[in-house]
Amino acid sequence: MNKPLDIQVGQAHLLYQVTDASCQVMQFSGQVPQKELALTQALLTDQTGQVFVADYGNQPDFFSALSRLLTQITGDDYAYAQEDGLGQVTKNGSLVLAFALELGAVQEKSLPQKLLIATRNEGKTKEFAELFGAMGYEVENLNAYPDLPEVAETGMTFEENARLKAETIANLTGQMVLADDSGLAVDVLGGLPGVWSARFAGPDATDEANVAKLLHELATVIDRDKRSAHFHTTLVVAKPGVESLVVEADWPGSIAFNPKGDGGFGYDPIFVVAGTDKTAAELSPDEKNQQSHRGQAVKRLMEVFPAWQAKLS
Repeated sequence: MNKPLDIQVGQAHLLYQVTDASCQVMQFSGQVPQKELALTQALLTDQTGQVFVADYGNQPDFFSALSRLLTQITGDDYAYAQEDGLGQVTKNGSLVLAFALELGAVQEKSLPQKLLIATRNEGKTKEFAELFGAMGYEVENLNAYPDLPEVAETGMTFEENARLKAETIANLTGQMVLADDSGLAVDVLGGLPGVWSARFAGPDATDEANVAKLLHELATVIDRDKRSAHFHTTLVVAKPGVESLVVEADWPGSIAFNPKGDGGFGYDPIFVVAGTDKTAAELSPDEKNQQSHRGQAVKRLMEVFPAWQAKLS
């Protein structure tokens, strides 16, 4: 695809040059609202798969027309809908844009500028910072709050542990807190290491020790088809006095025979992504965020978060 796209925005016209990889404004005339310009640009360059939550005036007709245009140009199914005071644009059924229909309402419906992640794990925090940073949020973790106690992960499921962390820290700080419990489940091991993934080799185990123990447990499993596994993430957003928001996602794959790759953390060097011959540690950060269990869970979170926060007092 390589064609100009003329879009009318109120009294203004924007001429975009659209290619397979990107688009840019070639020229425009009239007064173009900056937020409208930014959101249009976001929709036309949504190959990143990010969900944009933004403040935008009451212009549903514009986004409805733009969705039809994009469907014709790209062949993908763009659709516009309104629900609970929000405008939403989807692409092939997945949310790519959400905005409040009333100007200024985004301050009540959007994520806070600062998001506290209930972890001291810098590798995990880095992934969340990359995912949320693309949407303009500053992420901090518990290392910024050294006086807060450690929350024991005594739950028997991922959701129980994520709730424990999110709700405990939210009640202690009064802030909105995001917690996750993630782990690797290996089918032939009955789902282990599961909720014990971070301490599979012992209470203070390093990533290298956990990887070595898992490879040892699978030493006699030489059939690659029997080394199937998946990463799982449960995300919980908590705020005092409010029912917590919970989303989940899985990332299928299998366990390699030897570590490969220098990226990521945890079990990434031995987790072979389904349908590829690459481990998670061989993916770029962008590639990993697009398909990982955390990346998928964050996208699902962004689909339901605006309606959840709209219920807050």
